[in-house]
Amino acid sequence: MFNVLAVTASYLIGSLSFAVIVSKCYGMDDPRTYGSGNPGATNVLRSGKKKAAALTLLGDALKGLVAVVLVRCLQDKFGLADSTVALSAVAALVGHMWPVFFGFKGGKGVATALGVLLALSWPTALVCALVWLVMAFGFKVSSLAALVATVISPIAAYFFMPYGSWVWATAVIAVLVLYRHKSNIQNLLSGKESKIGDKAGK
Repeated sequence: MFNVLAVTASYLIGSLSFAVIVSKCYGMDDPRTYGSGNPGATNVLRSGKKKAAALTLLGDALKGLVAVVLVRCLQDKFGLADSTVALSAVAALVGHMWPVFFGFKGGKGVATALGVLLALSWPTALVCALVWLVMAFGFKVSSLAALVATVISPIAAYFFMPYGSWVWATAVIAVLVLYRHKSNIQNLLSGKESKIGDKAGK
């Protein structure tokens, strides 16, 4: 029962869409109505509100971190399995992508995935963050940076994570993030993908 509750709670925490929440607090348009239509930090940045984008990025990463850290902190007290921690990590990301509070229309999960990885293994998260930064500053394309970091994540997890279930969870997270970026992959292949900081169009 506690294992099920832990996974469910992680999903609900992940379902908090900070792109929508922050935009409402700033009196901005719903990020699902402009730009790429994705409720994430990159799309919020297209509104021109850098502070709102930064808060969105921070909130989405923190919810992934908090969801998994809570489960890890309660692991011994309630006898939660290591696999429950892994499932909770995936559940937090699934909550972000398909949030129950926002009509199951969520973001692509890059920031939340980073927060989740940070809770599971900070060296893995650090490797992915560094790869993202190098790619983002080098090519100015957020989706390309995210895709490369995502592909690297299971490899880093294999070397740094202590449990096989956590490595598999990272692989599942990578597949989900890649799946949510399928339109970006098509745009990259056709040379139509927008760059970081491009202004939004309705």
